[in-house]
Amino acid sequence: MMNNERTSVAVAGGGPAGMVLGLLLARAGVEVTVLEKHADFLRDFRGDTVHPSTLTLLDELGLGERFAALPQRRVQQLRGVLDGGTVTIADFTRLPGAHPHLALVPQWDFLDLLAEAAEAEPTFTLIRNAEVTGVLRAGGKVTGVRWTDRVGGEEHELSAALTVGCDGRGSTLRAAAGLRSRAFGVPMDVWWFRLPRHTEDVEGGVGRFSTGHFAVMIDRGDYWQCAYLIRKGSDAELRAAGIATLRNRFARLVPWMADRVGTLESFDQVQLLDVRLDRLRRWSTDGLLLIGDAAHAMSPVGGVGINLAVADAVATARLLGPALRSSGSVTPADSGACRPAGCGRRWCSSPCSAWHTR
Repeated sequence: MMNNERTSVAVAGGGPAGMVLGLLLARAGVEVTVLEKHADFLRDFRGDTVHPSTLTLLDELGLGERFAALPQRRVQQLRGVLDGGTVTIADFTRLPGAHPHLALVPQWDFLDLLAEAAEAEPTFTLIRNAEVTGVLRAGGKVTGVRWTDRVGGEEHELSAALTVGCDGRGSTLRAAAGLRSRAFGVPMDVWWFRLPRHTEDVEGGVGRFSTGHFAVMIDRGDYWQCAYLIRKGSDAELRAAGIATLRNRFARLVPWMADRVGTLESFDQVQLLDVRLDRLRRWSTDGLLLIGDAAHAMSPVGGVGINLAVADAVATARLLGPALRSSGSVTPADSGACRPAGCGRRWCSSPCSAWHTR
């Protein structure tokens, strides 16, 4: 049995891009349905770094106080520890505005906040346990998505005037549309793990640089979120050497944390982040738009991923929201400004159906 539904905008993926876009479109009076694969947001997300630009947006949306009430650490400086001493990499206190800092917030809390705000809007729907499996087409145009209920197994078709893929670097919708990204070589992957934080430890973010070794420690209050860089593709080989090898390497690199590396008892506590850097030159086909990691997977350096995904969502809502609100549909001319976050073109010479980057 196939269940058929309809909405104005179908958004695949309830990450930062999908939830911000859903909230903004719903507040503009556009009917929007966000399909989230999981039952909740309680997963070990990597990106918890919220930048001043996103904090300012939350203020503008009337969510600043609610965000400030979430458990978080505020980082005003980032330090780099070299073999020869310590240097300041970034000093956010020099920034103008109300938020001269980074906010480190568990991403599930951030997404819960966005979901709660969006669900207060009558035109917003969030469907959980909804795994998007493909697209609907009519005459070559994408007209919605197919999705499966991961609890009951029922299959659904959701028709939409516009489908937006916010389903990450392994985007199902990108593959279904036949869009290919251009990959840029990266030399590293990242191991993520936690180590206890002591009250006398330094505060904020710390990067440790040495010949052939690099680690970042993010202050989460009662623990350090640690990122240890390894050579691209070397995960299996290094794991085979045993957890003691990682403990010894990290203790030599960051001696003041040697007294706590023993809390790493096995590689079950160490997660691999497969670092990718790619982008689509064309962000859309007729009826389908891709934003966030689905359009441009970012390096973890600087923690920019969440914030660029949010910027994509804001640009999408500003460009396409008015047309969706007035007519319930979008045309190639509606993206005449054609300017996603990071695009170098201010105006296109003629309207087109594709968002693009240089």
